[in-house]
Amino acid sequence: MAVLAGAEPFAHTGSTEAGFLLCHGFTGTPASMRPWGDHLAEAGYTVRCPLLPGHGTRWQDMNRTGWEDWYGAVREELLALLSTCDSVFVAGLSMGGTLTLRLAEEFGDRIAGIVLVNPSIMRRGLDTKLLPLLANMVPSVKAIANDIAKPGETELAYPRTPVRAAASLARLWAVVRPELSKVTQPVLLLRSAVDHVVEPLNSRIILDGIGSEDVTEVVLENSFHVATQDHDAALIFTRTVDFARSVRRAGQVDAG
Repeated sequence: MAVLAGAEPFAHTGSTEAGFLLCHGFTGTPASMRPWGDHLAEAGYTVRCPLLPGHGTRWQDMNRTGWEDWYGAVREELLALLSTCDSVFVAGLSMGGTLTLRLAEEFGDRIAGIVLVNPSIMRRGLDTKLLPLLANMVPSVKAIANDIAKPGETELAYPRTPVRAAASLARLWAVVRPELSKVTQPVLLLRSAVDHVVEPLNSRIILDGIGSEDVTEVVLENSFHVATQDHDAALIFTRTVDFARSVRRAGQVDAG
């Protein structure tokens, strides 16, 4: 299937000193990450943001993919960045944050630091427990996309939520959550005060479970779930650059 206009992956070749891998969310596209990527590119960073398998075409295509496919895509991009940049950071929105955590668990200190925006690690309610059963009965349910407070802003994402893919996301949570203590890199976590997609408990579980000592939490007071396209987008972008610079300065001091 042809990729939707605006949903294409993007990359920017900047400094070989530091690079960023950006991971978009469930049913979303790189469009939600492009302003973030543009800001990082303007700051001189090398940037990569892949389009996850099954995304950016039709929601039916997502039901033919699973978390292993999505993780494989970001993992491949990470390896490419690690081969070209001295320091590599990974950042993700929503499920992109889940994938970021998994990369941090696997790659350890090869990743300089991670940035999480409204990351997901669980969902309360019976619907999650019933997903494996529903996946064999119902192909899709209502969309989770476009939770944005800013008037006139629209997320480029699917109009339906594919149920088999959602069941696979739940399996990813089950893989990532028990190994959160393996996340030891510096962490910047930004969460919206009001989020209609990912419950606040997600961030609390992550912050309580990770093994990192350098952790910063920022509450986004004026944004909903897709905060990278919302009122607090500029705050996310500037805090990300400040975070990366701080981590790199600390690394240079330690090396010295």
